[in-house]
Amino acid sequence: MSTTKQYLKGNTSCKVRFKVTGSMVDDAATCSIVGDFNNWDAEANPMKKLKDGSFSAALNLDAPATYQFRYLVNGNQWITDAEADGVAEGPYPDAQNAVIKL
Repeated sequence: MSTTKQYLKGNTSCKVRFKVTGSMVDDAATCSIVGDFNNWDAEANPMKKLKDGSFSAALNLDAPATYQFRYLVNGNQWITDAEADGVAEGPYPDAQNAVIKL
């Protein structure tokens, strides 16, 4: 898993590319990026499946800001990005959200 950030000139937004490796999702059919930037809507930002089995999505997010997010695989498996800028406790006892700081 990884995120890359590209700050846009003359703009208050940042293009963030999210990527989940194929080995993390075991040949999954679908993967979505879900977070407070899309009101935790699992259908708002589906990720594109690449030939190598990984998933990728790019979002323009307002900056400066801090966002929490997770990946939803096959509509039923939540994954927290271990390489994010940090983690935060989620609303459920067994859930931690990844944090990205822009």
